[in-house]
Amino acid sequence: MTPVAMLGGLGRAVLGLLAAFGRVALFALDAISHIIRPPFYPREFGLALLNIGWLSLPVVGLTAIFTGGALALQIYAGGARFNAEAVVPQIVAIGMVRELGPVLVGLMIAARVTSSIAAEIATMKVTEQIDALVTLSTHPMKYLTAPRVLAAVITVPALVAVGDVIGIAGGYTVATQNLGFNPATYLKNTVDFLELRDIVSSLVKGAAFGLIAAIMGCYYGMSSGRGAQGVGRATKGSVEAAAVLILAANFVLTGVFFSL
Repeated sequence: MTPVAMLGGLGRAVLGLLAAFGRVALFALDAISHIIRPPFYPREFGLALLNIGWLSLPVVGLTAIFTGGALALQIYAGGARFNAEAVVPQIVAIGMVRELGPVLVGLMIAARVTSSIAAEIATMKVTEQIDALVTLSTHPMKYLTAPRVLAAVITVPALVAVGDVIGIAGGYTVATQNLGFNPATYLKNTVDFLELRDIVSSLVKGAAFGLIAAIMGCYYGMSSGRGAQGVGRATKGSVEAAAVLILAANFVLTGVFFSL
């Protein structure tokens, strides 16, 4: 392959990537605009709240508690090399609230909710249910996308808060039961070390990750191909895109909150 052909292929790939980002950005703006304009569908919004929020609690709780416990063990083992075992409460708290809590909840939502949204909407497209909505004068973006996006932006920060608390509780349980920490001292060190900025950054990350997860599920579902293969590709692509964008957004938001 000649250098000219290689550069041409690279240019086409870059242009295709930029075009994809543009399509997703326009889709997101369209979805957000439908959130703030009537009509509204409270039943769809309530179902989305239930599916994204309440039904995600078990997997979020289990992920957080095991992560918090493992984090306490790792920090204790690493700190023992430098006689710094006492930092376990502080590092568990800041690690869960700043990074691990929001990111793990975001990835769990991407795995559970984004895939579900993409598969549901893609199946509706394949079976022409979306076309039926149009014939009934119901805008698909208004009926399918807006309630799910709004529900994700509201519920994922709440899930992140719950995950942070459960993760810290997991570290507390391991530290006090297995590592010999005093319970009162552990709790005092945890509370004293956390700052308001840590909590605010965690909740903002949750809202951003919820927006990404819902937008990716709806976008890939709406743009899926026909047939079972189209549904499968939409589901797989939505989870991959949501996971990558969540990690990228986490990097950007961490820089915004903690580089000052």
